[in-house]
Amino acid sequence: MKYVCDVCGWEYDEEEGYPEGGIASGTKWEDVPEDFECPLCNVGKDQFSEVE
Repeated sequence: MKYVCDVCGWEYDEEEGYPEGGIASGTKWEDVPEDFECPLCNVGKDQFSEVE
């Protein structure tokens, strides 16, 4: 699954994770820490939408 920031369009891909932010590849979105912020615009997880 992929999740896209509603504000800036940055994409989180569960297969890739976000190694630069300490999130390993294969990490499910629900397992990403609740205090995660978009690396581009700093909004929270609640500002992301699921995409196919």
